Amino acid sequence: MDLSRSGKESGDIAIPVREVAKSSKSGKGIAPPPAASTIRLGQQPPPAAGWRRGVGIIDLILRICAITATLAAAAVMGTTDQNLPFFTQFFQFQASYDDFPTFTFFLAGNAITCAYLVLSLPFSIVCIVRPHVIGARMLLLIFDTLALALTISAASAAAAIVYLAHNGNPGTNWPALCQQFNEFCPRVSGAVVGSFLAVLILVVLVILSAAALRRI
Repeated sequence: MDLSRSGKESGDIAIPVREVAKSSKSGKGIAPPPAASTIRLGQQPPPAAGWRRGVGIIDLILRICAITATLAAAAVMGTTDQNLPFFTQFFQFQASYDDFPTFTFFLAGNAITCAYLVLSLPFSIVCIVRPHVIGARMLLLIFDTLALALTISAASAAAAIVYLAHNGNPGTNWPALCQQFNEFCPRVSGAVVGSFLAVLILVVLVILSAAALRRI
């Protein structure tokens, strides 16, 4: 009567389970009376599972943000081109991203990272639906680290060229390119900023994946 009354008050279903104790090997002695325990249905999941599911939701949102950042950086860099309005009979003053191998590497690096992040979305969803799965989270951690290394190297190399374009190098008589190409430099600078934003997001993703694996 107490079990049914407490079950009605809490809203859960109480199922009595009896445990049968084995007698001793010698056959002597009386088995203790069966003990009754209660298993409640509809219990909440353990706190660790809920925490990992929350990490998975944040992971998915950050991946979408990183896809946007890398895609914008690659698109802006790939469409950067400027022709100066004055030219001579033999020369035309033009600046394009493919004139600089570093900018070409920047475009390829961000495009590869963007494609990887798109392909990683199903694995991120699996980590939300089944937060106890270790394999998917481990794969994300490994490839996120590789994508981070690629993106930060491409962004850093492009940032060095952008610095030279803005300031030049008087020691080697390199003029500041941005003094003439006032549309080219802001676009490549914005692309580099977007790539560094993706680097920051990837750092957070790596930290979240490592923290989730420690809690499993």
